[in-house]
Amino acid sequence: MKLALIRQRYNPYGGAERFVERAITALAAQDVELSLLTRSWLGSQPGEGAQDCAGAQREGRMIRCDPFYLGRVWRDWSFARAVCGAVKSRNFDLVQSHERIACCDIYRAGDGVHRQWLINRKRAAGLWERVALTLNPYHWYTLAAERRLFQSPRLRAVICNSNMVKQELRRHFDLSEAKLQVIYSGVDLAAYHPGLRQIWRERKREELGIADASTVFLFVGSGFRRKGLPQLLRAMEAVREAHLVVVGTDKELARLQRSAAQAGLSARVHFAGAQDEVQPWYGMADCFVLPTLYDPFPNAALEAMASGLPLITSLQCGAAEFVDSGVEGYVCHDPLDVVELARCLKLAAAPGQAPRMGVAARLRVEACGLEGMARRLTRLYSDLLQEKSR
Repeated sequence: MKLALIRQRYNPYGGAERFVERAITALAAQDVELSLLTRSWLGSQPGEGAQDCAGAQREGRMIRCDPFYLGRVWRDWSFARAVCGAVKSRNFDLVQSHERIACCDIYRAGDGVHRQWLINRKRAAGLWERVALTLNPYHWYTLAAERRLFQSPRLRAVICNSNMVKQELRRHFDLSEAKLQVIYSGVDLAAYHPGLRQIWRERKREELGIADASTVFLFVGSGFRRKGLPQLLRAMEAVREAHLVVVGTDKELARLQRSAAQAGLSARVHFAGAQDEVQPWYGMADCFVLPTLYDPFPNAALEAMASGLPLITSLQCGAAEFVDSGVEGYVCHDPLDVVELARCLKLAAAPGQAPRMGVAARLRVEACGLEGMARRLTRLYSDLLQEKSR
């Protein structure tokens, strides 16, 4: 089978890119010939060398589509135009896009539903920010691209990485049940495991000056506002003695560091910056916290649970469907409710709670290994090819 995967750009800390990398690795053993259509990809590739989108070819299975652009709207429009031209000129059995581009057979909604994200974001924004969001041409373009994608007669399947996303697509676009396939992202269960605690806990805590008896909450991700870090910092004021470690970077990093200092949290909130390897941080923590305003299903949540960490998140996160409150962690109903978030943190910090819930969290995600993800993807591809041949 010749499968084309579309992803515009590589961010080593991005969830969609990590999904594509894992899919590339997992599908390589499934008799699937992969081509990756992208502007730039610095991580794992489906083959050596590259092939230019415009026609200058080199040996390999990465097709680089990098037309000139200025600004975000032109960037996305020009990439979509170049990719659709490349798809039209090549003989792929199936085209799977991770961008809102209408010339695909399969769309993986890893970024969720932009329409829903704007609704959630406006709810948390002030008046002038809501006006700016409404008038922003990039959001107008993205909403239009999303609409064209889901109205495309070529689109035959949408891969949803959570039931939350599936329900949003049905609500906003009236897509049929048969077209929506929930396939969770895969996690490397051998790389992310509870044994990381024994390897890294003492070492990383010594680096940060955190006592072994202290409860450590961990936040991993970029896009601090979307993932709820401002609310988490305010909630930490009510959780005495506990520490928070923030792994990731963002344009608002300096402002949030100042906010933490002004709240007297400097000794208990540790900003570790972006990290190439996240396993040590899972190993040193007691609980993973992601009170997000909107997140379809973050890979970091899956990795943390596989590493034996309970999860505290919100109903606006697809990973919430993996958590029964008090069993694998806690689910906050409203990501903007700092009091509720603080209550969940206090419950998780109670003696014996985090280790008990961490065991349940690991058991809950053990069905989400890479091989299982690959089997579900190839089964979908096979079904679509059979329909195509009829």
